[in-house]
Amino acid sequence: MQNPPLFLGSEIYRGSSYGQWHPLRVPRVSTVMDLSRAMGWLPETQYRNSPRAKPKALHIWHTEAYVAALEQAERDQAVSAETRERHGLGTVSNPIYPEMFRRPATAAGASLLAGELLADGGAIYHPGGGTHHGMPDRAGGFCYLNDPVLAMLSLRRAGAKRIAYVDIDAHHADGVEAGFAGDPETLLISVHEERRWPFTGGLDEDGGGNCLNLPVPRGLNDSEMTFILNELILPAVGDFTPDALVLQCGADAVDEDPLSRLSLSNNAHWDVLRALMGLKAPRLLVLGGGGYNPWSVGRLWTGVWATLNGHDIPDRVPSDAEAVFRALTWDKARAGRNPPTHWFTTLRDIQRPGPIRPEIAERVTQLRQRPAARGNIPTGKLRY
Repeated sequence: MQNPPLFLGSEIYRGSSYGQWHPLRVPRVSTVMDLSRAMGWLPETQYRNSPRAKPKALHIWHTEAYVAALEQAERDQAVSAETRERHGLGTVSNPIYPEMFRRPATAAGASLLAGELLADGGAIYHPGGGTHHGMPDRAGGFCYLNDPVLAMLSLRRAGAKRIAYVDIDAHHADGVEAGFAGDPETLLISVHEERRWPFTGGLDEDGGGNCLNLPVPRGLNDSEMTFILNELILPAVGDFTPDALVLQCGADAVDEDPLSRLSLSNNAHWDVLRALMGLKAPRLLVLGGGGYNPWSVGRLWTGVWATLNGHDIPDRVPSDAEAVFRALTWDKARAGRNPPTHWFTTLRDIQRPGPIRPEIAERVTQLRQRPAARGNIPTGKLRY
């Protein structure tokens, strides 16, 4: 890609928290911004401040009633029992907090802007994005809005015809599937932990023909992810020949994350990105997603930015970057009480190879036999 990638960020993520007991009490996007600058990888020419989406812009997928309820909940810092039941606001997973509209609206604004900026091609990194559980009329799974869906609609509005969406978060991309299932011009691939919330994305669930769902067992290792990449993701995306590629790069599939039981190193995520970059889709958008250990998220997502730019990742980070790591805290988490030294001094994990288990090989073989895995999605009526 001719122009250097753009990084879409915002200061709204700094200090914004879902509450002292919520998994998203930890800093994530601000850490990646600070680390990328400390590494010398984020000049102002590559940084763009994310706009906040206006309510009307969100109505291209979210209902007017839901967006209004989300705005009202932020103003009142409370919801009625009826609103909680109807829209999923004010729950344990999707709590009331001070920026509960402004923060997701900023992520949505960046995704909508990304589609416009990529009209003529290029690459964009939006680590605050990837909220793939949001539904048109309801919050879900820490996601108040669904910025991946909004990004894909923006890409389409800006001229992209065939969009491939690849999701390597530990949780199934149920909201994105709800948005694009059955769309013959969209390929959806989700690799996620089996029997993990939201308990959707079964191997046999094909969304009307355009969805390749791969639930994987606990302990997924780097070797298995490489196998999935080479035997399923790359052939399927390559045969689909997209003119826009969206990668949701949730950091919760790594070994240190508290909300999954997968065992990847961050090398696996970077390898997926590097391989997808090699397909040379004209438009590339990389989103964040899950990830609830502040050190592993910061290390992984900063490495994503390095990979996008072709930067070498050093064996030890410079002192300014180490200072960013040492300033992090992870309250109320056992692993945060005595972090290992390499969480402060390195970006790259030690690789976590292992055997390729028969159930994974069998599931990949089954998916490779689907028409969608060969670029042949059944023709249907476009949703948008």
